[in-house]
Amino acid sequence: MRGEPFWVCSDHDDDCRKAIGSPLTVWVGYRPSEFTLLTGAPKTFSKTPGVLRSFCADCGTSIGYVDQGLPDELYLAIGFLDHPERFPPQAHAYWDMRLPWVDFPDELPRVGTYSRRRDPVFGNPAER
Repeated sequence: MRGEPFWVCSDHDDDCRKAIGSPLTVWVGYRPSEFTLLTGAPKTFSKTPGVLRSFCADCGTSIGYVDQGLPDELYLAIGFLDHPERFPPQAHAYWDMRLPWVDFPDELPRVGTYSRRRDPVFGNPAER
């Protein structure tokens, strides 16, 4: 990764929860041109039209995703990173979809749905 991320966010939506296998994840946002995978060739899958997720073909670790509705944005799963402690979240996205027992004592913004401005041409992934 080159440079600093443009966005770091705790994500509580059910689509990501199912893909990651965790009650939530933290996504670290970079421009695709700022990220280079140094070894291996990830596998990809898509269960939501317009959203392409990648994972390690050897161990299954989630790497990240791209979404047509968020052009020029790449989101990396914090668990994939060597030093995740460097990326404290700036907000909670999909707060309305969080599991009822998930609570945070922080003062970060709680956004009910998307925390990024989406291209409306592509719509909401949940409605695709």
